[in-house]
Amino acid sequence: MFRLLSYILVAVFFATVNTAAVAAPGAPATPAAAAHPDDAYMIHGGDELNVIVYGEKDLTQDVTVLPSGTVSFPLIGEVKVGGLTPTQAANTLATSLKHYLRQPQVSVVVVKEGPLEVLVLGNVLKPGKYELPSRSRLTDAIASAGGLGVTDGNFPDARMADSHGDVRQISLQKLLHDGDTTQNVPLGDEMTVYVPSPLTLQVQVLGAVEKPGDVMIHEGDRLSTAIARAGTGSSSNADLNHITLRRAQAGGGMQTINVNLYEVLKSGDMTKDPVMLKNDLVYVPMSPSRSDKVSGPAAILYTLTHLFIP
Repeated sequence: MFRLLSYILVAVFFATVNTAAVAAPGAPATPAAAAHPDDAYMIHGGDELNVIVYGEKDLTQDVTVLPSGTVSFPLIGEVKVGGLTPTQAANTLATSLKHYLRQPQVSVVVVKEGPLEVLVLGNVLKPGKYELPSRSRLTDAIASAGGLGVTDGNFPDARMADSHGDVRQISLQKLLHDGDTTQNVPLGDEMTVYVPSPLTLQVQVLGAVEKPGDVMIHEGDRLSTAIARAGTGSSSNADLNHITLRRAQAGGGMQTINVNLYEVLKSGDMTKDPVMLKNDLVYVPMSPSRSDKVSGPAAILYTLTHLFIP
């Protein structure tokens, strides 16, 4: 209990520092351009951009980045700018405009920052999908999920995966115990944060996964984590709408739980993502339609798979 209380106090401290930085007295309401160097800020859904096309007054305008990371712009239609810096976005727009203008000169400024969507899983009190301010950091994500669950010994290493599946490991012991603020890294849009429990258990995952069979997971991990550990991707062609979970009952019978994991991941409501128990059996059917792409909620599961690759 003392360790949990200590964590909460540290998380509140970090959250207070971050809030003070965002809402300093006299600061402008939308300090995006000043707060983020051009080569550091990554554009994401919900951002409002001021696009200037020099010498073309009718093309200079404010645009909003859609959740897909695209903007709709005159002459060239939808253009993907999510995941780019403002300079890279300006170059992308200029390249597309070359079909209509001679040597277009474009600049992009973020005039209002959109919120971040972050999925927090594992040994936290309230796992789920959270909407956080754009300058949020790791401690903000953990605090939003209610803080860490019970730990045994040192704090574990957290794993963070971005929307491209790139994973980094962060020492929560250094961050929360030693006060090393360099470990309190910024969050990105559609990032997943996973905090493992100190205890492990074994389940079985069969069917349309890349590595069917016994899977070792951490106590408190959910169905999505078990399937992700078994491996998902375009080659597995899994039907996430019709997952079956079989669980032994104390009286000797078997309980069958049907889960639409596609809708769970889409909504971010992790209360409908069952917590796994020892010796649970999961069956993932194959989708009747073949797809070579991993997108939507399936992409979230694919990102989770990368969290467990050493």
